[in-house]
Amino acid sequence: MKIGYARVSTDEQNLDLQRNALEGAGCARIFEDHGISGGATHRPGLSEALSAMSDGDVLVVWKLDRLGRSLSHLVSLLDDLGKRGVGFASITESIDTTTAGGRLVFHMMAALSEFERSIIVERTKAGMSAAKRRGKRLGRPAKLTPEHLDHARALLVSGEHTRRSVAKLLGVNESTLRRALKA
Repeated sequence: MKIGYARVSTDEQNLDLQRNALEGAGCARIFEDHGISGGATHRPGLSEALSAMSDGDVLVVWKLDRLGRSLSHLVSLLDDLGKRGVGFASITESIDTTTAGGRLVFHMMAALSEFERSIIVERTKAGMSAAKRRGKRLGRPAKLTPEHLDHARALLVSGEHTRRSVAKLLGVNESTLRRALKA
């Protein structure tokens, strides 16, 4: 069975074009989301459509961007559908994973998505490495300043305070104080 999914980002937009195309493609049921971004993680209409699908069904959309905004999200969603034995079709882009050509297009999308992720990881690592070379400290800012640490050392050396009481006085966890004193 073909199951359609239509979405518009704002309540002012109209679903008629998508609905007509999905009906023309032979969709027995059409699920809709009104006023919900494609990047939204929770879309009730899409959730209902995915729940209604079983092995042999085909999810049909008017256009890929109605299903999701990012390529990685689309690839993940299509991969999940494939594992459930559910096909996918996009009317505008002529993608149909129930055919050999449609599966080829899907695999090309997946390869491009993996390449995109790899490039992002490489750029992030290069940027962090360059920042380190410039002397920039990476990560969260230290909770304890050098003055705090000097004060903590003086209290601990006096023998009147435990590490736990000093940590409480400074408003940090005892393990945070211990690591800061080691460094």
